Amino acid sequence: MYKFLIFFCLIFPLNGNDNLPTPTPKEDVIISGATIHPITSESFLGDLYITKGKISRLVKKSDSSKSKIVKPVKIINCEGLHVYPGMIASNSVLGLTEIRAVRATRDMIETGVINPNVRAEVAVNPDSELFPVTRSNGVLHALSVPQSNGLIAGRSALMSLDGWTWEDMVLKSSVGMHIRWPLVPDAEKATNSKQKEDLQKRSKNALTQLKKIKDSFLKARAYHKAREDKKVPDKTDLRWEAMKPVLDGRMPVFVHVNKISGIRSAVQFSVQENIKIVIVGGSDAWRAVPLLKKNDIPVIVSPVNSLPSRRWEDYDTPMRNPLKLLNGGVRFCIAGPGGSMDAPHERNLPYQAARAAAFGLPKDEALKAVTLYPAQILGVSDRVGSLEVGKDASLIVTNGDPLEVTTDVRMAYIQGSSIDLSNKQTRLYEKYKEKYRQLNLKKSD
Repeated sequence: MYKFLIFFCLIFPLNGNDNLPTPTPKEDVIISGATIHPITSESFLGDLYITKGKISRLVKKSDSSKSKIVKPVKIINCEGLHVYPGMIASNSVLGLTEIRAVRATRDMIETGVINPNVRAEVAVNPDSELFPVTRSNGVLHALSVPQSNGLIAGRSALMSLDGWTWEDMVLKSSVGMHIRWPLVPDAEKATNSKQKEDLQKRSKNALTQLKKIKDSFLKARAYHKAREDKKVPDKTDLRWEAMKPVLDGRMPVFVHVNKISGIRSAVQFSVQENIKIVIVGGSDAWRAVPLLKKNDIPVIVSPVNSLPSRRWEDYDTPMRNPLKLLNGGVRFCIAGPGGSMDAPHERNLPYQAARAAAFGLPKDEALKAVTLYPAQILGVSDRVGSLEVGKDASLIVTNGDPLEVTTDVRMAYIQGSSIDLSNKQTRLYEKYKEKYRQLNLKKSD
């Protein structure tokens, strides 16, 4: 057994990334001469001041002559560049998985079907090779979401994509409780006896799973009622203790569901239990706009760039989903696919928003859908999501629109610390650029 493990480690070396976490800055920083895009207000040409990791001032160019600079300060000339808030991946497994084919690197799934006590942040690997790749494209924060082979997966955490340990990286722990909502198929749609039998079996299984979810909430309420009445011994049940913020309305439940029947069922459940929910996935959310609007239920559209779920639907149905939610007054944001196979592709988050913009979503709304709106839904809009005085200096400096594939992220800051944007791909690029430079030199000789 030990020989096999040694052989495995030699064949699949699981090294951490080479990027060092950035130390806390010792001086104030002024990003000067750039076009500032606050997101919550009109863009302008001017300077952005960073003091102790926070945005301390936003000065328009016309007012810059009146500004007094207190030293020590580092002035960065960014003329011709643009400053945007860092983007937020609101449905991901970044840090929880590395290589799909290597079981030892997959920490996003806990055994069992009812795991409300699971905390995603403690399993996050700060040395993940995927962090530098993701933040190099402007994504600076990610909601690490526990996955599940069962029903209640546990609590997610919003992580900054830089830090020595998971404790350094946590921006907000226990953002929400995540539930995989069972879909009850309609046996009446069967076209033959075999199909009807299969649908009835699946329907029975889904109803059993729904009952487990409802029973879990019932047991959690009974547990806390008994604790309040001091009718139970001091023995603590960590599962039901973790449910207390949900039952009190302090923590939302993130319900992963796509089909319209599942969305309606989840909304009905939230009303019955008097809990806050967020729909994640929501490919059919456009069909439930009045219901979602009435109950003020936000949607994390995950993903936009996908195929229709039904043969008869228009090819652009997923791409127009955000626009329909916007027109219907439903709060939403845009995320990537969020599955265990998709962690390496979280860097493509801006292009999910770009696809929605290409199919009618106003461009400024598309940008908000990966910055301000996820911050609001995740409960951190007082710190990130826009460029405003008093908020964290978590931002990117680009040479163009961050939703465009041709745009490069030149600089990035997380809480005022300048982030190393190099990664495995950039190092390989430099390596082989040098190779061909040397080959050209030999040819010229």
